[in-house]
Amino acid sequence: MRSAIQLNNGRDMPVLGLGVARMAEGAETEQSVLWALEAGYRLIDTAKIYGNEASVGRAVRKSGIAREEIFVTTKLWPSEFFRVRAAVQKSLDKLGLSYIDLYLIHWPVPLVRSHIWKDFEKIYAVGLVRSIGVSNYSVKQLAALAAADIPPAVNQVLFHPFSYKKELLDYCKSKNIAVEAYSPLTKGGKLNDPVVAEIAGKYAKAPAQIMIRWSLQHGLIPIPKSSNKKRIFENTEVFDFHIENDDMRVLDNLS
Repeated sequence: MRSAIQLNNGRDMPVLGLGVARMAEGAETEQSVLWALEAGYRLIDTAKIYGNEASVGRAVRKSGIAREEIFVTTKLWPSEFFRVRAAVQKSLDKLGLSYIDLYLIHWPVPLVRSHIWKDFEKIYAVGLVRSIGVSNYSVKQLAALAAADIPPAVNQVLFHPFSYKKELLDYCKSKNIAVEAYSPLTKGGKLNDPVVAEIAGKYAKAPAQIMIRWSLQHGLIPIPKSSNKKRIFENTEVFDFHIENDDMRVLDNLS
């Protein structure tokens, strides 16, 4: 759980995190983050549009864990593309933190992409955020940022065995851009898939643990979402086994 990937700006990012999309502001989010931190997670992923940044921040402060040990991600929503500095300050105020570890453009909008990225470079330069990146970007959209002074450190995208984006993953690896996988458990939609279940049985693991392990072995940073304490803890039990190459290929071909 303390394993990390070094980003292209030299910062370390934990390899497994908790996503809080679709969690209610208040007790649900706050308690889930506290459980996650208790379980050993050190990466928490939120966003302005989720409406629960304040709860994430409260949990981080309540945890008693040193701030520098917790990696907090949030994101800029398109409605605030032309006021990046004000948007990041709003997120900082809601989180109650002095800096954000990773700030992402939540969704690409081609007509203003270069302008936004310049503003991202500015908030990075003054230390409001420790790393900057993007979300939901394709190879073509990433290539448009190739000449940027500061390249994206992370591209967060939908990624799981039923949505295996090999071309995108290969491109990001070639450019030293870390790929973060949201919905790595297919929002629960494929946990009963017979192929995944058979492989899970082989390793005496749960289907969710197989999907998370698949992500890790591809060098991804999965951020499974759960507000269930048992599952939050179970999702950490993925570092004591290795999926064999043949089984990895079977999972790769589910998409």
